[in-house]
Amino acid sequence: FYQRHLRPDASEKHLLGVSKLATLFWGLFGCGVALYAGQLGSLLEAVNQVGSFFYGSLLGVFLLAFLVKTSNGNGAFWGLLAGMGSVFIVAQTTDISWLYYNVVGSLTVLVVGTIVSWMSSTGD
Repeated sequence: FYQRHLRPDASEKHLLGVSKLATLFWGLFGCGVALYAGQLGSLLEAVNQVGSFFYGSLLGVFLLAFLVKTSNGNGAFWGLLAGMGSVFIVAQTTDISWLYYNVVGSLTVLVVGTIVSWMSSTGD
């Protein structure tokens, strides 16, 4: 990629230096990721912890669409943003388990999405 797109006229010496730097960078990056991952516990738990910031809010959007007949795009959008924001705030300010983040996100999306949909409805 580097030789073809960035420096097609580069010398062999230059390309060798760039490849050594790239190898060093990716080696250090991989070691850093491995050290961080070693502190997380199981991989499945780590993936679920990260995903719990988003899964509940996405579930809330689907529930909003299925359960609230007057829901609209504005409600879904602002509900989703509010849901993810509420999960982030709860994660930073409380000690509840990450397993409950999905419930917080879903309920926030349903409440905010319903209110925004009602306020932005055109009356059709």
